[in-house]
Amino acid sequence: MSKEPDVIRVRTLFLSDFHLGTKGCQADLLIDFLRHYEADTIYLVGDIVDGWRLKSGWYWPQTHNDVVQKLLRKVRKGTHIIYLPGNHDEFLRDYVGSNFGGIEILDHAIHEGADGNRYLVIHGDQFDMVVRHARWLAFLGDWAYGAALATNTYVNIVRRKMGLTYWSLSAWAKLKVKNAVNFIGRFEEMLSTEAQRFDVQGVICGHIHHAALHDKFGVRYINTGDWVESCTAVVEHYDGNFEILRWTDRQVDVSSERRAERKRGKGQTVDAQPEAVPALPSPVLAEDDVTADAGTCAGDSAATESGTRTSNARQAA
Repeated sequence: MSKEPDVIRVRTLFLSDFHLGTKGCQADLLIDFLRHYEADTIYLVGDIVDGWRLKSGWYWPQTHNDVVQKLLRKVRKGTHIIYLPGNHDEFLRDYVGSNFGGIEILDHAIHEGADGNRYLVIHGDQFDMVVRHARWLAFLGDWAYGAALATNTYVNIVRRKMGLTYWSLSAWAKLKVKNAVNFIGRFEEMLSTEAQRFDVQGVICGHIHHAALHDKFGVRYINTGDWVESCTAVVEHYDGNFEILRWTDRQVDVSSERRAERKRGKGQTVDAQPEAVPALPSPVLAEDDVTADAGTCAGDSAATESGTRTSNARQAA
């Protein structure tokens, strides 16, 4: 029997952009992370399920079920989970205010930190002009992004055989291309402005697959990153401090562990008894649901006031 991992308890976890239903999702690493971290409250900050990719072709391996089952088990153990849909899982925005398997669905939320500071929590696609106004261009960008991820998969197969850690071609290119760097800066500034409009001290978002934590624009800006390229999460500790965790260094170890488990003939790699996944209403995705996470920022505020909730993470016993 494999040794149980050491578990770290934190006040709040912020995770986004799993893109379950795509081959780019780093589900093995995500499962490993969820085994090591427990929290009073978890925010799923959008693009957890990639509805558009599932519409174009079904892909849902067992590891993606394992991710869902792991989250449901945390709910059963008392974790409060809030799901804020993004553009790739925007069909869930039709169910804002609903509760599925103990997971609450909101459009956006106000999180109150341990130090009393308040944060707007929102996916962020509302501030991407391409997603909002030029969906055909979003589709083209999503296709190109998928091609880069496919190339990245083969690059990392070679790196694993060489004993090297995970490396993201698309993330590297994003930081090298001037337009991408400018887009990230505009996105950060607009989300910071939106936080000021809500009269809060910071904003926590996802969408652009670029983890960050800074105060450049007058408020605390925090981006959760993703589990396709960078494999990052944001944690809030019990003293109110926030930290970005990067899980890519674990890839070699996790891959070795899972290969060893398969050789031993284990059927389940996460929970011995998988839990039933509650059925969500069948999404009806129109052609307008074709979206991607690349583009230029809109010049106006777009977050709506409806669906806001103040969530105070419970203190650990």
